Amino acid sequence: MVKRTPLIAGNWKMNFDHLRSIAFVQKLGWTLKDAKHSSAEVEVVVFPPFTDLRSVQTTISSDKIDLRFGAQDLSPFDSGAHTGDISGEFLAKLECSYVIIGHSERRQDHHETDEVVTAKTLAAVKHGLVPVICVGETSEDLEKFGAAAVPVGQLRHVLEALPADAEIVVAYEPVWAIGSGQAATPQQAQDVCAALRATIAEVLGADQAAATRVLYGGSVKAQNIATFMREPDVDGALVGGASMDIDEFSAIVRFPQHVTTV
Repeated sequence: MVKRTPLIAGNWKMNFDHLRSIAFVQKLGWTLKDAKHSSAEVEVVVFPPFTDLRSVQTTISSDKIDLRFGAQDLSPFDSGAHTGDISGEFLAKLECSYVIIGHSERRQDHHETDEVVTAKTLAAVKHGLVPVICVGETSEDLEKFGAAAVPVGQLRHVLEALPADAEIVVAYEPVWAIGSGQAATPQQAQDVCAALRATIAEVLGADQAAATRVLYGGSVKAQNIATFMREPDVDGALVGGASMDIDEFSAIVRFPQHVTTV
């Protein structure tokens, strides 16, 4: 059986200037080091705004901090007359490991369609970045189509354009739970994550499905992370607001101390 290293990802959204990002990364690194955190047990990734990436890169590198980092978005284009866009090539040169694609806020605020999300995912893979493909449903979607239908459809659209060996991460984020303080139940998260994994198996094959990490995102906190991580198809979390609180986020990262099996 393939062992999937849990992944805890912190999406800072449009928060922290580059100076605050340096201080935050340093303090997070110290906090996790003091707790004897190991990335072999839980991989930790932060997603700063574009303007912070160089500062985060140099801080992590120079201080030898056991963190990885990624970008919150990228352009489907490599270069050219695309004012305001950021190429995957630029992100790769900054040593980004990951990039978030198709976050619900991008889909809503910037009207990103499944076609746009697919094009961005292909751009990420082309430049050696691991795409964190976000899928999820609104409360209206849930009522109209039922659980899993919309996120499965969103994911399938992307998967069908990918090479079978592409390394990806999938993040299930029920839009109705994001920032609401009301997370999905562990069983709801498990049911959808299992459906997403089944879709990966159907399109890319069983081996790829077994290796791909599927995250849950939506009002994740230190007090509920362990309940999600007990589920067999939940491999980590995409954390929003709680990722900007050192104590809260580091407690989320240390979830293995609180997970028990029954």
